[in-house]
Amino acid sequence: MKPGTMVDPYAIRAQFPGLAGTANGKPFVYLDSAATAQKPLAVIERMDRFLRAEYGTVHRGLYARSMRSTQLFEEARGTVARFVHARSPDEIVFTMGCTDAINLVAWSWGRKNLKPGDRILVTGMEHHANIVPWQITAELTGAELVPCPLLDDGSLDLEAFDRLLDGRVKLVGLVHIANSLGTVNPVKELVRKAHAVGAKVLIDAAQSAPHRVVDVRDLDCDFLVFAGHKVYGPTGIGVLWARQEILAAMPPWRGGGEMIEKVTFAGTTFAPAPARFEAGTPPIVEAIGLAAACDWLTAQGLDALQAAEHQLFTYAEERLREIPGLRRIGTAADRATVLAFTMPGAHAADISSILDLEGIAIRAGHHCAQPVMARFGVPATARASLGAYSTREDVDALVKGLMKVAELFA
Repeated sequence: MKPGTMVDPYAIRAQFPGLAGTANGKPFVYLDSAATAQKPLAVIERMDRFLRAEYGTVHRGLYARSMRSTQLFEEARGTVARFVHARSPDEIVFTMGCTDAINLVAWSWGRKNLKPGDRILVTGMEHHANIVPWQITAELTGAELVPCPLLDDGSLDLEAFDRLLDGRVKLVGLVHIANSLGTVNPVKELVRKAHAVGAKVLIDAAQSAPHRVVDVRDLDCDFLVFAGHKVYGPTGIGVLWARQEILAAMPPWRGGGEMIEKVTFAGTTFAPAPARFEAGTPPIVEAIGLAAACDWLTAQGLDALQAAEHQLFTYAEERLREIPGLRRIGTAADRATVLAFTMPGAHAADISSILDLEGIAIRAGHHCAQPVMARFGVPATARASLGAYSTREDVDALVKGLMKVAELFA
């Protein structure tokens, strides 16, 4: 899409067959893209074509179909590298998902580089995937996991971050956009500060990669992860980007086929990155689908999508103010895509169930962010989240449904 071109959400929506049906006899309103995105025809048809006419195993066959599959698989790696503005496809490791990518860094880089007295600094708004792997690694290495607190609006306490960031910190884990709050962290500035004390930085871009340009060279981070299914691609695949020199120094964390150079019973030598981190048969079809999703997003124009989604997000926030007693959880100055809230007398599960009867899909629960729920004194929130295909009619349907919830629990 050319710069300055306006996004037409209705034209985009028409590309998603999963949105065409009904739910409980009513038009289907999908507001759960932060959990997983629907898939455009470009992705569905590309995976279908590969399965029907091109599928073969990769890296291991000398016959034409296998060699073609290998070519497409590695071209997919190149597509993803361009999507995040990596310097080389060799900086891209395919994983089982975003969580798997963080575990890879924690178990490989973490176990090699962390020791007693070291600290891992994370924000108080992290998804469990950027907390639990570091807790496990801290127990194994003697390092300490330290959370940076949040302010009442759901933004990061930057003064506390500066106090906690010292020479003991070896790794900083930062979510770009918080899945539970919608808070957009100033990651570029935080990376600069972390590097000033010699710490490495991992950015969780699961919620940002579908909605805005992610440029690892501009961010200057050391690791960045995101999930295929949130960028309109398939489940079962994620991405770890890391600086090539860091990957080269990291030991493998899973053993098996493909990640080796030579195996004997006396010992094994390992392939260079990224192969050393991709043991076994990789997610071939999923990689093809992920590349198609990255190409689809790029063709829509991520800057234009971000502008359109921001406009719709602002409209949604205005409309939610009409709901009696509704409490927004996450009101930071810089926020995007996620609208989390509670309503008096109604559990988040009640809100979700009532909306489901109206054909509206939202998320209810702790969103794999229990420390966030504890910070705001709630067991759970209801969460509506926007995608490229979301429209004002979706928001209006949500507000109409929430008015029914308010009446029921008045």
